[in-house]
Amino acid sequence: MSPQQMAPSVRRVAIIGGARIPFARADGPYATASNQQMLTAALDGLVERYGLQEPGAVGEFVAGAVLKHSRDFNLARETVLGSTLHPRTPAYDIQQACGTGLQAVIAAVNKIALGQTESAVAGGADTASDAPLGVNDTLRRILLETRRAKSAGARLKALTKVRPSHLVPDIPRNAEPRTGLSMGEHAAVTARAWDIGRAAQDELAAASHQRLAAAYERGFFQDLVVPFRGLARDQNLRPGSTVEKLASLKPVFGLDHPDPTMTPGNSTPLTDGAATVLLASEEWARERGLTPLAYLTAYETAAVDFVGGDVAGGEDGLLMAPAYAVPRMLERAGLDLADFELIEIHEAFASQVLATLAAWEKRGLGTVDRDRLNVAGSSLATGHPFAATGARIVATLAKLLAERDAPARGLISVCAAGGQGVTAILERA
Repeated sequence: MSPQQMAPSVRRVAIIGGARIPFARADGPYATASNQQMLTAALDGLVERYGLQEPGAVGEFVAGAVLKHSRDFNLARETVLGSTLHPRTPAYDIQQACGTGLQAVIAAVNKIALGQTESAVAGGADTASDAPLGVNDTLRRILLETRRAKSAGARLKALTKVRPSHLVPDIPRNAEPRTGLSMGEHAAVTARAWDIGRAAQDELAAASHQRLAAAYERGFFQDLVVPFRGLARDQNLRPGSTVEKLASLKPVFGLDHPDPTMTPGNSTPLTDGAATVLLASEEWARERGLTPLAYLTAYETAAVDFVGGDVAGGEDGLLMAPAYAVPRMLERAGLDLADFELIEIHEAFASQVLATLAAWEKRGLGTVDRDRLNVAGSSLATGHPFAATGARIVATLAKLLAERDAPARGLISVCAAGGQGVTAILERA
């Protein structure tokens, strides 16, 4: 048999639907909920909606979290075991910062496309409320030295090195290890480089809230959101948001420069939540009488040198990797931005969305009509539980495409910590 004959054929992969819990502000309704509890609630909602309880209904479950306790080392599998999905369903974890949810979808899509499985569930969860606290590193080393000691005297000698300052835990910081700057401070540098003004950021943020509110009012999320711990809607949603109200908020990032523009209103808050999405081959969907919402047809990842690259000039800003990933993906697909009816850009910050749009235009991709951008709201309104956002966007965009009578395409762009970006194309046949 020739190598050509051995090569597997690539199948289209359908997005069947999604389920997520409402996203909550950190230290709010989900303050005592773990990643596993939230992810289990989202997964159970998906299992119930699509009748996935029987053995073999789902080929595998892939998910992840960014802020993980040591107990979460096998998060996806433990979630399966605590859910209504059959316990014989294999599962594994994946992590790529804010790109985790979309990368989980891509991992599942690849296996289905190659015929290695017929169906899969992908997703993610994150809790900023239940963030892991690490033992002070010096104390950790002393305790390890104590454990290795061969005698009681040696153990006692090691323990005498403990000082009161060693009892202070290491708390996770929202900062890049290579630079020490928070994501917001990095975004402020990029905003200045691309000359992104305050009014434009507030306008984008207000539109996100207004569009999410409108989507809830028309019942769009009825089959996508599963109530959890007293919430039926995203807690961060402010239906009455306006540019005028947002203009009254004080800046919180970029305060070391004149005229800072980034505020709590045009930046995503720390959030708790979980989301899942069901993916399958067309044959699997047909056998179950399920109509695909859309198909994932392409994806691309990229990274920028936000440490030593052109950061001040804006080209290598921490959250600018989609400015490189999308042009490559579109070139490979033979498309440009005008070929997309809908565009979903993860709103880590309003300034980052606007900088990405400016970068795409600079690279010759054209402008994006705001009527096509985040039409049902996005992260500024929903919130952003890091690993859950990708699955939320995939399910939302797939349903938006399915609502259209004619064939349509949707573009997904997700920026991520570490100077990375994950992008994808969805199509409605």
